[in-house]
Amino acid sequence: MSTDCRAEKQGRGTWFLVYKNLTSRSNSTRCCDFYPWCMGIASNPKEAELSDRRSGIKALDRTKEFSRLFLFVVAIVLARSAPAQVSPIDTASSKLLVHVSKSGVFSAFADNHEVEAPISEGTIDKKGARVSFSVESRRMKVLDPQLPTDKRQQVQERMLGPEVLDSIRFPKITFESSHAEPDREGKIRIEGRLSLHGVTKPVSVRAQGENGRYIGRFRLKQSDYGITPVSIAGGTVKVKDELTIEFDIRITSGVPK
Repeated sequence: MSTDCRAEKQGRGTWFLVYKNLTSRSNSTRCCDFYPWCMGIASNPKEAELSDRRSGIKALDRTKEFSRLFLFVVAIVLARSAPAQVSPIDTASSKLLVHVSKSGVFSAFADNHEVEAPISEGTIDKKGARVSFSVESRRMKVLDPQLPTDKRQQVQERMLGPEVLDSIRFPKITFESSHAEPDREGKIRIEGRLSLHGVTKPVSVRAQGENGRYIGRFRLKQSDYGITPVSIAGGTVKVKDELTIEFDIRITSGVPK
């Protein structure tokens, strides 16, 4: 049986060694294993070098893509596994104090009021720059030490009643921050949402923070939350619409500050 062996080019820069059976009726053709060099016959060296470079670039691109994906996955895992710095608020030591001022023609004969609003629960996430807390409205207490006990009790009942807080319908007052960052004066500017009397509004608060203690004050209008300021004597004496809220919030001792 006679055969013919020759090299045939199959694509750019690649040669195959081909045997043809000259005596067979089928005139079948088969290829030997792939070699860039065959029987001393070489593909174009420049084309081979260019092909090798292209293959190397593609492999490098795939390696870079895999590396980026790997680092991304590692970053997510580390972020999820990093310990959170969420600290509970020390409700026994923290204070919210509401200042209610008077106005009107005979305001000189009326009284300003101070109302204590104890925090029932809350947390501060220092790493995530978030704070949230809630106040049970029925636990708010009129202080006013200058008032006789019976008159102070009257103010207390009116405050918790349907005219003002309506504590039965709206038992909780809540605040939850959405963003916090330091300002130019070294204080912390906190943006968040306050829910009061069934109404939720955005508020902006500035606080001074140090060693797990955050103090500051902000103002709000009762009318923004659907509350009509109380008035007596035909409106000659009434409570101002704007209230001032002072806060002194501390995290529980024994946790990271």
